[in-house]
Amino acid sequence: MAVCAHVSRVRSLYKRILVLHRFLPIELRALGDEYVKDEFRRHKRAEPKEVKSFMTEWENYKNTLQTQVLESAGERYNKFGDNLSQKKLDEFQDEQISQLYELMVESTKSKRQFDIQEDRK
Repeated sequence: MAVCAHVSRVRSLYKRILVLHRFLPIELRALGDEYVKDEFRRHKRAEPKEVKSFMTEWENYKNTLQTQVLESAGERYNKFGDNLSQKKLDEFQDEQISQLYELMVESTKSKRQFDIQEDRK
């Protein structure tokens, strides 16, 4: 039964993050959705210790994003994201540092790889 509860918690977190991404600018949404899907896919078979850390960090992300979305409601300019502390960066593995760098490069490109257009209804 504990496995079912864990799977349900992971799915709920995953879906909530994707819902929150709907409030991001279109480029960030596409980048964020792709990243989230990839990360959750990669951690399907992670060790229990890794899973605990993974869930904690994604819960923190969800909470931060939820707060930022609510604070930005109705504003013309929205600032999303947060700075990483040196302590957090020191805890990262080499692969995570590499992913973070790739994410930073992709999110700051003037011409993104995505050709996305918002729905016009």
